[in-house]
Amino acid sequence: MKKVYLCTTGRLSYARVWAWQQTWCALRRQQQVPDLLLLTEHPPTYTCGRSTRAEHLLYEPEELAEMGCEFFEIERGGSVTFHGPGQLVGYPLVDLHGWGRDVHRHMRRLEEVVIRTLAAFGLSASPGPELTGVWVGQDKIAAIGVHVRHWITMHGFALNVCPDLTPFERILPCGLDNDKVTSMAQLLQEVSLMERVEAQVRHEFAAVFEVELEEMALEDFCALVEPDGVARMEEKL
Repeated sequence: MKKVYLCTTGRLSYARVWAWQQTWCALRRQQQVPDLLLLTEHPPTYTCGRSTRAEHLLYEPEELAEMGCEFFEIERGGSVTFHGPGQLVGYPLVDLHGWGRDVHRHMRRLEEVVIRTLAAFGLSASPGPELTGVWVGQDKIAAIGVHVRHWITMHGFALNVCPDLTPFERILPCGLDNDKVTSMAQLLQEVSLMERVEAQVRHEFAAVFEVELEEMALEDFCALVEPDGVARMEEKL
């Protein structure tokens, strides 16, 4: 069974984790580091993917900054979305050579991880008929968007566990009506979910991707994405 390392970061800035992804993927292309799943949360942040249109933003980036939110234009597919506390974000940084070099299949696997996770909490979910992501009924509960270069993936999924949904009112997430976004907390009428959801996502990711997850300490991960980190960590991997 393949091994994928797992690193849980806690809440960190989007810019920091984005830079880490870029560095890790560059090292992965050189086969200097293994496949990895990052699980994280972000402070209030809006990101615009390659399909974002001007009308998907109901406020200017400067106005969003005044509201305490960061704003980034990034390389993933899809349109604008929001990240914030209470949202579990997963970034699989993996080499698709080991999974058939099929980007669409990779995205379907990410959807399946989220759908199985929700099912474990009694929520029936499905992928959108035309758009990437996961819905419960008519309401979107998870966004999915990736970037692939030389078959190495970055970005991933964002599952609304227990976030404040108000920031979604400032955008048309993925071009959809902003009143069509929901969360597990809203549907289950329960707030203290994050720890259990994270554990379930780990379980479902291992099952869907058919891998063994091995914990990597955050300090070890940081050592790898710093200058000369690979040389310092070779023996540990």
